Amino acid sequence: MKVLGLDTSTLTSGIAILDGERVLGEARHDGSARTADLLVAIDRVCRHAGVAPTALDAVAIGAGPGSFTGLRIGMATAKGIAFAAGIPLWAVSSLAALAFGHPGFVVAVLDARRSEVFAGCFSDGALVGEERVMPPADVAGWAASLAGDRPIAYVGDMLAPEVTTPSGLAVARLALSGTRVDVLVSGGPTYIRPSEAEVMYPDGVPGALRKRDP
Repeated sequence: MKVLGLDTSTLTSGIAILDGERVLGEARHDGSARTADLLVAIDRVCRHAGVAPTALDAVAIGAGPGSFTGLRIGMATAKGIAFAAGIPLWAVSSLAALAFGHPGFVVAVLDARRSEVFAGCFSDGALVGEERVMPPADVAGWAASLAGDRPIAYVGDMLAPEVTTPSGLAVARLALSGTRVDVLVSGGPTYIRPSEAEVMYPDGVPGALRKRDP
């Protein structure tokens, strides 16, 4: 099964194509560039792997949490490829992809801006508690309350000894090992917290249509 793995939760996007256990292609992409460049980077990986988008069996996307703009671009791109190829779209947590393959008790941490971080605790890959957003100073105490007497390791682009970001390969492998629920129609990014626009304008942007009651 050929799967395109994609994560755009940070400024460094991860792209990979996996065929079962074989890695056909993998790359990192500067996510601060134009949206169209992401499609160019994906096409480059596909060409290097010798796999046309129409030959893919599924697309796996890191749904967040992470950069709001990056997540929207990644989800839209993944949906467009999946729609065009007539294949399912699988979504996984970007924090889970970050922790994927790390044994023991791992805290995955990504910069959330506004002096906060996105964080999730994982024990041998399984989520412990809930993914959260909090000040960096609160992470250690929160992680310790969940880890008990287990040693704690950190991965990510904040608080970790080495800067890492979710890879497309980890997204693909995590999706293949999961439930493989197709979210092509209903799927959306996982933000955890409201966007700045939602905070500033809870009833909608002035001059635009007002939000309807549920």
